[in-house]
Amino acid sequence: MAAFLDKQGCPVNDPFVIGGTTLKSRLFIGTGKYGADGIIPAVAEASGAEVITVAMRRVEKGASGITAHIPGSMRLLPNTSGARTAGEALRLARLARAAGCGDWIKIEVISDTRHLLPDGYQTARAVELLVKDGFVPFPYINPDLYVARDCAGAGAAAVMPLGAPIGTNRGLRTKEMIGILIEEIDLPIVVDAGLGKPSHACEAMEMGATACLVNTAIATAGDPVGMAAAFKAAVEAGRAAWLAGMGNERAGIDGARASSPLTGFLYEAAPLA
Repeated sequence: MAAFLDKQGCPVNDPFVIGGTTLKSRLFIGTGKYGADGIIPAVAEASGAEVITVAMRRVEKGASGITAHIPGSMRLLPNTSGARTAGEALRLARLARAAGCGDWIKIEVISDTRHLLPDGYQTARAVELLVKDGFVPFPYINPDLYVARDCAGAGAAAVMPLGAPIGTNRGLRTKEMIGILIEEIDLPIVVDAGLGKPSHACEAMEMGATACLVNTAIATAGDPVGMAAAFKAAVEAGRAAWLAGMGNERAGIDGARASSPLTGFLYEAAPLA
């Protein structure tokens, strides 16, 4: 499918609908780990992102709260960071709703304090509970096909598999498993956690991922605003490449193919008169 770009550089025939909302940007950003929260508006503008995550335990009212630094045009995706069970995730989601953060919720259920890997069973259970309570859940999961299926069956708006352990900046260490989810799950696949370089995000989008969520790589960069712009460009480039349809890879020594015909060399031509 060919992609034609509008004045903002967005593919006009490539709608991005998630959670019942149509977005232009396929890059989500976070609010953690910045040296100063005051830089968030500039990062948001440079990234072009329309969705931003925030941990409910960081939400405070007033000018000193994190939400005071989030542009009003952005869609909040509060997360249940700190929840160890489905029940705790539900309570945090209800707090987010009461605080005016809306019905979108990123489900994080993690009882493993060493590796910080999400609990698949409790996450799928949390999706069930939140859907019944009227929320639009975005579960953060290990790229496990069965967990993804359970979340989809329970009514998740998307699934958000990790590329590598959270905060590591190690890239797509789970690439093969994410590829299976892209192929098998009929929901948006948002690659979340571990993407450390713009090239990682580009690679995820080239695979056919729907979007990427990036926090640590931007927030801990020497120039967070510049890095946000770099990730914006990478996500757009990766999506454009996927839409264009990339050529097949060839493996092994016999896989080489010349781009020009191996005939008509100069020394084969007839002598000049």
